[in-house]
Amino acid sequence: QVQLVESGGGLVQAGGSLRLSCAASGRTSSSVMGWFRQGPGKEREFVAAIRWTYGATYYADFVKGRFTISRDNAKNTVYLQMNSLKPEDTAVYYCASTAYSIGRPATTEYRYWGQGTQVTVSS
Repeated sequence: QVQLVESGGGLVQAGGSLRLSCAASGRTSSSVMGWFRQGPGKEREFVAAIRWTYGATYYADFVKGRFTISRDNAKNTVYLQMNSLKPEDTAVYYCASTAYSIGRPATTEYRYWGQGTQVTVSS
């Protein structure tokens, strides 16, 4: 079973930056790692994802080029660099992992989930 641990959340002013990390461990390798978020009173939504093998990336439209997902295979770690943060980015951010997948995974294909890290963007 894959274990995922997020870190790097915190409080930042609007326009600032944060880098989130997700460390993966466990016997089974995943195909794709993704980031999701859930704001207060809102549904969980997809943010970005990356494929381990060749690094193909997928982004939600609302990111508007502000966020960048990357991975370090040697460290089994995925990162989410968040720039030009806005108050509406305030949420708990979760990383998640698929098993085998083809192309861009559907949300239902993410089998393992971390506990989340809080990101708060002040006005």
